[in-house]
Amino acid sequence: MALLEVVGAGKKEKENFTVKDINFSQQPLEKIAIAGETGSGKTTLLKMIGGLAQPDEGNIYFEGERVLGPLERLLPGHPQIAYLSQHFELRNNYRVEEELESKNLLTEEAANNIYRICRIEHLLKRKTDQLSGGERQRIVLARLLTTSPKLLLLDEPFSNLDAIHKNIIKSVLLDIGTQLNTSCILVSHDAADTLYWADTIYVMKEGKIVEQGTPKTIYNEPINEYCAGLFGEYNLLNTKNVKQFFPNAADKEQLIVRPEQFSITTESNNAAKGIVQTVYFFGSYYVVDVLVNGQLLRVRTGGKDLVVGDKIWVLFQKPL
Repeated sequence: MALLEVVGAGKKEKENFTVKDINFSQQPLEKIAIAGETGSGKTTLLKMIGGLAQPDEGNIYFEGERVLGPLERLLPGHPQIAYLSQHFELRNNYRVEEELESKNLLTEEAANNIYRICRIEHLLKRKTDQLSGGERQRIVLARLLTTSPKLLLLDEPFSNLDAIHKNIIKSVLLDIGTQLNTSCILVSHDAADTLYWADTIYVMKEGKIVEQGTPKTIYNEPINEYCAGLFGEYNLLNTKNVKQFFPNAADKEQLIVRPEQFSITTESNNAAKGIVQTVYFFGSYYVVDVLVNGQLLRVRTGGKDLVVGDKIWVLFQKPL
């Protein structure tokens, strides 16, 4: 039996639907990411799943039973679904350990394991007003996990974090799945941050799901420019370059190719001649704009030294 089923769910704001006709299911331990631009309906959908927003159409089922909305419960929310909001809060002038103990339902050993997974063991004696934003977020996450939820909902967990704290929370989320066996749904407007983690990704636009699949499929085979752009840079090939790189692609006037799917090579029948227009250095790699068949193509390459004006050959390589 599926852990979660969303059946025709929709939500209105005034007379217009902000979320419309959402259908998907989640298996136990499956990690689902919901990606989309700001305002696409991701947070509204997440709140409906958690019982924090009332659907105006459709139903949501958790372990076979309908999730009640806030109009049907005295205290909104589902007892086995935890929701990490973008706007998490901690009480001031409390030690972290006191804040955690207020919600803890676990043994000391089990709780300490969660503190270790959340990387907060060294923070337990600190006051809550002596923490960074990333530290506060992990403490709120640990507090939720000590209530033993079966499903954890994460609303924009990477927002407003610097690179160091973003990498820490990424590691924490991986460990939650593997060590705590907790099912998760994560929403993010920065869709590229979901690729490393998710088993399945749903892409939303204007309140609807417009694409779904594995991270590999979503990234390498986006259905349109909107879906491509959410996950990183891309090239929309013109007709000449479609024929150049995909001679057997019947009836295709445009195709989407990621910069790293091109490589710089020597002259060959399958390669196209181009002229380097710009070179960008990113530490471990270069990004090069190359003029090919009248179109600027963005190519990601390794340590090859190139300068503007170089004549090179560009080859498409099918992603692994």
